Amino acid sequence: MKSVVTFFSEVKSELSRVTWPKKNEVIKLTSIVFLVSVVIGFYVGGFDYLFTTVLTKILTK
Repeated sequence: MKSVVTFFSEVKSELSRVTWPKKNEVIKLTSIVFLVSVVIGFYVGGFDYLFTTVLTKILTK
């Protein structure tokens, strides 16, 4: 039981040393991740549509 208490004590100590980002920084970085994900989704979706269309035309001839 003592090792569990020691573990959580060390966790608390380490978390107090963490430099947490500010709210504005979190919002900005989250927006960037969302935007990049949407762009990559459209990019991959576009290629998927293109390859599906080409393959359908080739196989139905």
